[in-house]
Amino acid sequence: SDIGADAAKTGMLGTAEITRVVAEGIKHHGVRLLVVDPVMVAKSGDSLLSQEAVETLCRELLPLAYVVTPNLPEAARLTGLTIKGLEDMEKAARLIHAMGPSHVVVKGGHLEGEAVDLLFDGESAHLFPGPRLSSRNTHGTGCTFSAALATFLAQGEPVVQAVGRAKEFVTRAIATGVALGGGCGPTNPYAEVLRWKQREQVLRELGEALHRLEAEPLGDLIPEVRSNLGYALPGARGFDEVAAVPGRISQEGRRILVFRQPAFGASRHIARVILAAMRHEPEMRSAMNIRHSAGIIEACQRAGLTLARFDRREEPKEIKEREGSTLEWGTDKAISSLGKLPDAVFDEGDLGKEPMVRILGRSPLEVVEKLLRVARALSCFSSRQMSQANPPSRPL
Repeated sequence: SDIGADAAKTGMLGTAEITRVVAEGIKHHGVRLLVVDPVMVAKSGDSLLSQEAVETLCRELLPLAYVVTPNLPEAARLTGLTIKGLEDMEKAARLIHAMGPSHVVVKGGHLEGEAVDLLFDGESAHLFPGPRLSSRNTHGTGCTFSAALATFLAQGEPVVQAVGRAKEFVTRAIATGVALGGGCGPTNPYAEVLRWKQREQVLRELGEALHRLEAEPLGDLIPEVRSNLGYALPGARGFDEVAAVPGRISQEGRRILVFRQPAFGASRHIARVILAAMRHEPEMRSAMNIRHSAGIIEACQRAGLTLARFDRREEPKEIKEREGSTLEWGTDKAISSLGKLPDAVFDEGDLGKEPMVRILGRSPLEVVEKLLRVARALSCFSSRQMSQANPPSRPL
């Protein structure tokens, strides 16, 4: 073919002869970005390769590899080390690197605790921590990781970023693995495709909720620092997986003003609240902050909303010193103190910090419905009663 290949990966090479043929093919076609997944130990612990095949792999294929991706049993067989932790993983990576590959990723999935992978680039080690998922459907984990890594390298990603993306890819594939047969089911490499569909759905639902907000005279509930309405992807773990309004939601009189379309990663503030709530209840994926006053708190209660509170003055010093960590800490503390998921979390502010109420929900439309219940309880359509709720002063 005259097309060529930007990257390639190898998996199970059952014999020394097969390994030699593959190595010759790689050299013949000049494939530079080669990912070698040195499959040699079954999940049961049984050896899949003869000693001759292992030696051929080390001698003829590893020197051609841009990245080699052993798991712990494979790294142990390649090096003869007993691997019990990160220090041993780095020792193994250095020994494997001496066999010729440009980079080595030792995957730490077989260790207890957090699942940490280690990349050695010939000079330094890079760690890639990730959640340990309790799933039986892990068949093909190594193949999924190495294929994703080869793909991202082919797209031009630097190796550190490519390994990070491959780690995220396989984590989602494990989380959505398919329970087939009586043993370990396969991972789901289509999870990434599903993720893009979910992104479209999140943005669509968030847009519908914002249109609903704009149709209601709720501007008096917008705080001085303005509001945001956020919505997270299922299983979100980072800010870039939470959509919100760039530039926040504003108001003019009682009118809600939304100037820009929602986007992922637009607000770390509301994302921190949502991600903290999701750690307690994964389905609680949306939140909006509104103004705090005694009247609004009373209206929340009259509307049947369950409230949880945190006090900024109780925030540990080391957390307060980390920019933006208060909302995550406060939301977690409020929920933990209540012992269940509330409908809203509030605080009464601190020096330079405006008091705030944050409405929680499983979707942005649910959040808006709760907000409308609060507004009705507050009778916010009556200017006389809104004045009793201490509306914020506005510049002339």
